[in-house]
Amino acid sequence: MSTDIPDADRTAWEKAGVRLELDGELATVTLCDPARRNAQTPAMWRALAAVGRALPGDVRVVLLTAEGSSFSAGLDRAMFTPEGIPGETGFLRLAASTDAELDAAIASYQAAFTWWRRNDLVTIAAVRGHAVGAGFQLALACDLRVVAEDVQFAMKETALGLVPDLAGTKPLTELVGYARALEICATGRRVGAEEAVATGLANLAVPAADLDAAAADLAAALLAAPRAAVIETKALLRGAIDRSYDQQRAAEREAQARRLRDLAGM
Repeated sequence: MSTDIPDADRTAWEKAGVRLELDGELATVTLCDPARRNAQTPAMWRALAAVGRALPGDVRVVLLTAEGSSFSAGLDRAMFTPEGIPGETGFLRLAASTDAELDAAIASYQAAFTWWRRNDLVTIAAVRGHAVGAGFQLALACDLRVVAEDVQFAMKETALGLVPDLAGTKPLTELVGYARALEICATGRRVGAEEAVATGLANLAVPAADLDAAAADLAAALLAAPRAAVIETKALLRGAIDRSYDQQRAAEREAQARRLRDLAGM
C-alpha cells in the first residue's frame, strides 16, 4: 500500500478528532479534540476506520494516544438529543429504522474498533484520565494498554439503558473474566490503575508524566522483534482461547514449521 496519504484525508480526519502520524514501521493515532475530552462521534468512528484502511503495509506497531487530560470521555451525548449532531443520524431516529438498517449502522460504528486486532499489527493504547464507555472500548480494542496512574476506566452504557456494543465485551471478558466483566459493566463503576494492572486490564501503570515515554519504549521493544515471528505468535495467542489443548499444540507445530522453513529459505 502506498505510504502517501492525501492531505485532504488527513485534514478530514483531524476535523473529526483523529490525527495519524507515520514514522517508518510505527504509526501513531491521536485523538485530538481535547477541548471536548475527545468525546466520540460517528465522524470520529469513520475517521478511525479510514485510518485503519489507509495504514501502509510496512507499519508493524500502532500507538493510540490522546491529547489533553482525558483519553476519551465516551460518546458525545448530543447523539441522544432530538437535535442530534448536524449531519449525523441521532439515536432517536436510528431507533425508528428497520432491523437491517439498525444492524448496519451499528456494524459501521464497530468498524472503528475492530482493525486494531489484526494479526499483522501490534496495537498499544496509552491511556490517561477518563476512558469512559466508547473510550473504554477503544482502549480495549488494542492488544496492549499502558496507563497513567490517574486513569479511570468505566463502562457507562448500562446506566444509560444500553449495552456496550463497540466490540468491547469480548476483550474485556477475556482479560478480567466473566464475573468481573459483568460487575464492571452492570455497575458502571470506575476502575483505577492499580486494579487495572492487577486484573490484567492494563499491562503497566506509570506516573502521568511518564506515560508517553513508557508507551514509546514498549513500541520500540515490539519493533525490535522479527515481524514474521510476532505475527505468528499473536495469531497463536489470539486463537488459544477458542482451541483445545491438543488443537493449540497442533497450531504451534504448524506455526513453527512455517517459521523454520522461512528461516531456512525453503
